[in-house]
Amino acid sequence: MLQIRPNCELCDCDLPADSASARICSYECTFCTDCVDNQLHNVCPNCGGGFVARPIRPKTERRSGTSREHQPASAVRVHSAYSREQIREFVNGVKDVPARQR
Repeated sequence: MLQIRPNCELCDCDLPADSASARICSYECTFCTDCVDNQLHNVCPNCGGGFVARPIRPKTERRSGTSREHQPASAVRVHSAYSREQIREFVNGVKDVPARQR
């Protein structure tokens, strides 16, 4: 089950569980659309993969035991382990390679 992390790992903006602005890679690294589009160029600075929209976990229980009430989003804020310069260098090195070929 996805952690549904509460923030962008780069700019630290809030990304609540119902945010349509959250993007994740296959490792659940979480960034906002602004950072993904304008700084990361669809390159995860942690793994090199691409991003997709993070699914929104239902607020309302429509099936028994499945909702944010039963599986709440994470409250643990995550921040990138890399400096902005390290991220910029990494992204520039792979941004022209399509995500499926990285």
